[in-house]
Amino acid sequence: MTNAAIDAVTELGLAHEVVRHGPVSSVAEAAAVQGVDLQDLVKTLVVRRGPDAYLFVLVPGDRSISWPKLRALLGVNRLSMPDASTAKDATGYERGTITPFGSSTAWPVIADERTKGRTISLGAGERGVGLRVAADDAVAALNGTFADVTEPA
Repeated sequence: MTNAAIDAVTELGLAHEVVRHGPVSSVAEAAAVQGVDLQDLVKTLVVRRGPDAYLFVLVPGDRSISWPKLRALLGVNRLSMPDASTAKDATGYERGTITPFGSSTAWPVIADERTKGRTISLGAGERGVGLRVAADDAVAALNGTFADVTEPA
């Protein structure tokens, strides 16, 4: 079985594992059923940086976006999280399934530096499915960058 995210990872030639785990109700539960540390279950958050301009921020499961750090990195005074409908319009994915892979628009990617050198599990475009990939390879394939953009949850 395949979808846009899995197709995109495959087309990029990234080594990956598709993990079908079924429904979960939290990041902690997703990490547990996938058998990964909470820090390696990575949330893909969509951030609005301007009208019709977004970016993906890859955040370890045990951390949250640090808005001051992200604003300083981007050199902006204002960022926001779009509502669920707007996020779906911007990415093609529903909240809880969002991934930069196969997104309807290839928005910029910033991965928290704590993911560097790790194998991470992130959304795969549908509920109950994850993609396990090497963070360094994934960020390189997405032309993303690593930066310190989070704080403890």
